[in-house]
Amino acid sequence: MSESSDVCVVTCALTGVLTNPAQHPVPVTPAEMAQAAKDAFDAGATVMHCHFRDQRPGLGHMPTWDPDTVAEIAQAIRDACPGVLLNFSTGVFGDDISGPVACLERCKPEVAALNAGSLNYLKARRSGTWAWPPMLFDNPVPKVQRFLDAMNTLGITPECECFDTGIVRSIKMFQQVGMLGAHPHVSLVMGVASGMPAKSAWLPLLVDELPDDAAWQTILIGRQEVWDVHRTSAELGGHLRTGVEDTFYLPSGEKTSGNGPLVEALVQIARDAGRTVASPEQARAILDVA
Repeated sequence: MSESSDVCVVTCALTGVLTNPAQHPVPVTPAEMAQAAKDAFDAGATVMHCHFRDQRPGLGHMPTWDPDTVAEIAQAIRDACPGVLLNFSTGVFGDDISGPVACLERCKPEVAALNAGSLNYLKARRSGTWAWPPMLFDNPVPKVQRFLDAMNTLGITPECECFDTGIVRSIKMFQQVGMLGAHPHVSLVMGVASGMPAKSAWLPLLVDELPDDAAWQTILIGRQEVWDVHRTSAELGGHLRTGVEDTFYLPSGEKTSGNGPLVEALVQIARDAGRTVASPEQARAILDVA
């Protein structure tokens, strides 16, 4: 992964995991996913982070690992966005990773998310009750290694998603023991209620804990507050991501109509910071994608 502080890779997270399409502007079908990707691609995003939804009527808020469904959506996005880089989610609870791996094998995306550590996934309501039953997003080292083995076999670049500070610090140890090679691609996930907060003041401290040769981006979950952190990320040389998986709100506070306006706003932030938005070719070089 080559380093270039003036060139910024912009990723769009197209849809997310469980958001109900009847309530929010999240794409579900191959045609919707392709159009959402084209809107983001035309606005400057060269990487599309993809979750995949069940295509059966009434189930578009539910995830799927069906390789046929995933392949149809992936091909529709590639057809709509020549040169685009696909980044597949692989997040699953429990030890069975066969679904995500089958999709990686079928479609061979350029990049795949690698959840690099475990997190108690929590959210409390103002009423003093849990928003959902407390759950453990379990990513022990043997599970991480199995994902890495699959990605390495397929020539897929892992994107190490770090939800908490201990996970960030683990990246150097993964390198030290040979799990990761040079130039790891690291995402700092900020804004999950039980993880790292979306606060600009945290960024210099987190970046200081990364390997010197890492390329990093921020994934910011929230409302208008995320845009200040995007600006800091751009100023510090990080790569940038937005999309309706991460936020429904533009810097103005207005609710977005979809992915395109979010990417337009993020690209403007990058340019205001003196950054050049990467072309697909530049993104491939930065992320060590063939």
